[in-house]
Amino acid sequence: MTEYTDTIQNISFKDLQAEDMIRLSHMFHMRPNKSCDSGPLCNYLYKEYYNVRWCELDKGRALLLQFVGPEGEFYGFPPHCREEDLPHYFRLQEQYYNEILGIPLIIYSADEEAVTYLQAEGVLTGYEVEESEDLKDYLYDGDALRTLAGRKYSKKRNHLHKFEEAYEGRWEYRRIVPEDKDAILAFLREWMNEKESKGTEPGVDEAEEPVDTLEELEGEYRGIYEIISTPVLFDYVHTGGIFIDGELKAFTMGDYNPCQEMAIINVEKADAAITGLYQAINQQFLLHEYPDAKLVNREDDVGIEGLRQSKLSYYPVGYERKYSLKQLSFPKA
Repeated sequence: MTEYTDTIQNISFKDLQAEDMIRLSHMFHMRPNKSCDSGPLCNYLYKEYYNVRWCELDKGRALLLQFVGPEGEFYGFPPHCREEDLPHYFRLQEQYYNEILGIPLIIYSADEEAVTYLQAEGVLTGYEVEESEDLKDYLYDGDALRTLAGRKYSKKRNHLHKFEEAYEGRWEYRRIVPEDKDAILAFLREWMNEKESKGTEPGVDEAEEPVDTLEELEGEYRGIYEIISTPVLFDYVHTGGIFIDGELKAFTMGDYNPCQEMAIINVEKADAAITGLYQAINQQFLLHEYPDAKLVNREDDVGIEGLRQSKLSYYPVGYERKYSLKQLSFPKA
């Protein structure tokens, strides 16, 4: 019989640092989970924007994450632990929110696997469980995106061929190194200025509430800035870029879930004025960094129609659905 030693008195959340991301990375893969959050990079990218905090329990048997909203409100997350330990650590987290914080437990973007298991174990009987339609992750076949074979990808191949012909001998893909920092920041700032000048559709946040897309992109920019300013992270994070005439024109960053054999594409940006460049960076990154990934998670569309159509055009093989969990009642002190 499993024995647990930590109690709610041992729960103490800390700010997420680079060393934490690396040391804790294996804990994100302890149970079935096909979400983009099954790798630490997604949380680290937005650690300031969402005020991500963490707590390790029972000497590495479980990892709890906490998010702090703009008004100081606290949100939980399905525990990263072995599947059979989920009910225990979920209840422990619930007890902490109820007895220590004095609030009901609310979780956004709960992964489908965790919700299914917790429901089967009867743990969510006191919760409102709702699917977050705009936050589902798009899942793709790895071989399909690497080869772009078949009639349905003919438009993608045509765009790719136009790029290769137009810039023959002038472009190269290579993995990003710390020395590329200034080039990355200059490229990202130019990319964001272009977005701002053309205007962007509003997206939704983890609670599916409207959010300023540019504000969220600024949060992502700060996360990328910290990552590329921390050389030790380059041994963990996968990054790549396409350079044309020596100038960075496309940039991407990803993570990997070995248990699901799944690449997670967290960042992908390219000069939209160059036909076929997005197709090129998409394909080249997978060929070089994830040649054996069976699945590719390209995150959600945050309710933006243009982004949704773009993701659908690559023909997903499925979705990783997300849910909000809201405790309906709790024992108040």
